[in-house]
Amino acid sequence: MPVVSDHSERMKKFKNKGKDAAALRRQRVEVNIELRKAKKDEQILKRRSISFSLLDESLSPGEDKRNEIIQLSLEEIVQAVNGSNTELQLQATQATRRMLSRQKDPPINQIIELGIIPRLVEFLTRADSAPLQFEAAWALTNIASGTSDHTKAVVEGGAIPAFISLLSSPHMHISEQSVWALGNIAGDGPLYRDALINCNVIPPLLALVSPVTPVGFLRNITWTLSNLCRNKNPYPPLDAVKKMLPVLICLMEHEDKDIISDSCWAISYLTDGSNDRIQIVVDTGILPRLVELMASPELIVMTPALRAIGNVVTGTDEQTQAAIDAGVLAVLPCLLRHAKPTIQKEAAWTLSNIAAGPCRQIQQLITCGLLPPLVELLDKGDFKAQKEAVWAVANFTTGGTVEQVVELVQSGVLKPLLNLLLAKDSKTILVILDTISNLFLAAEKLGETERLCLLVEELDGLEKIEALQTHDNNMVYRAALTIIEKYFSGEENPDLQPGTSQDGLYDFSVEKQDFNF
Repeated sequence: MPVVSDHSERMKKFKNKGKDAAALRRQRVEVNIELRKAKKDEQILKRRSISFSLLDESLSPGEDKRNEIIQLSLEEIVQAVNGSNTELQLQATQATRRMLSRQKDPPINQIIELGIIPRLVEFLTRADSAPLQFEAAWALTNIASGTSDHTKAVVEGGAIPAFISLLSSPHMHISEQSVWALGNIAGDGPLYRDALINCNVIPPLLALVSPVTPVGFLRNITWTLSNLCRNKNPYPPLDAVKKMLPVLICLMEHEDKDIISDSCWAISYLTDGSNDRIQIVVDTGILPRLVELMASPELIVMTPALRAIGNVVTGTDEQTQAAIDAGVLAVLPCLLRHAKPTIQKEAAWTLSNIAAGPCRQIQQLITCGLLPPLVELLDKGDFKAQKEAVWAVANFTTGGTVEQVVELVQSGVLKPLLNLLLAKDSKTILVILDTISNLFLAAEKLGETERLCLLVEELDGLEKIEALQTHDNNMVYRAALTIIEKYFSGEENPDLQPGTSQDGLYDFSVEKQDFNF
């Protein structure tokens, strides 16, 4: 946005100029829609079961190892599945499942085209033959792991109520296979997620969580629960969320990292929404645990925990304060310095939303030592992380007091900020120019405009701002021009040079403090 004399466009974006903190945070949420979309794939939506095939030639429990693996043609499969001989039905269903369990190019479309899905769904109800139920469940799980059309074929074959019934199967391996299938169906999107919820999937699913549930089974249940929390437009129904939350919170205390990871992903989906949705999660008291998990050395745990806390601080000042009280500011410095650029970026995004709060929260940022890692990131971070850091600084200069802005400048923010004016991204350049304007407003209040001008010049900032007058983007050109006309067009006073301290950094005296650079 341009820094033009009629500031109205910019004003709309900043809470201290006629807007509240929520408005500023919402702006950040919009900027981050793309950030979130890019991360959607971090947790797998659908999974195909090939696990057994890696072991004993695709033997299902109860299948006799001495049996020859029977090769059937597609025609023979159709014939046997549609026939009335249970033994032949089992052989044909097993052959189908084997094809669908191939690691490379499973023939999902061909199997759908055979028209046998309704029959496989019927086999799910065959309590007289557990092996047939299991093979049919496995085959349908793998069909549902494909595209939306593949999942649709399974749902339209009537599989949802059949699989929900099988959650209560006396055979654990059948119950587990059903959990997996339902997870694939829920992972397809909000339509099928809600179809499952409306068919009352949640109570029997939660009933499977117990202290004696084997870890492998519990991983599948947690993953399926996370898919039931996933997706917006619409969000999952509130009563469903309230049923799942207490169990998810218990699962976050488990020692298995996959279970913790998927339960954190679930919480991250539940907090990715309106403030009332965030509040439901905050009210559970889970934030301290999430902050603890943000500090985990395991990337699969840290990533969703950071995302969940990042979502919480897009909420109200009170919700953000709850995250601060839970200790988020103690963990952020090491995440801003993390080796993985995606973690740096998410940490900086989180910080930018905290910096959008009132000056008391900005003071907590300063006190907890967030300025040095922020300046470091602006200086040497990955560009996507730097863009988020620029937002953090912009929000800081908008909501901070003059004294806080002085501390920001003293922490060395100006040099890396001015260097980023060379970026190719117009939006980032506009945010930086706006931040520079905010710094000048603070300097004006202190009667230190001249010193700030000299400082910007000494850091080659003026040269960079002047160069932006030839920028392709008209708003960048106008914003740069406004700063130059307002602060750099007057007569220079040759006597006014910034003092240089012993370490070669500039003094910028404010009242009796030094603006040490």
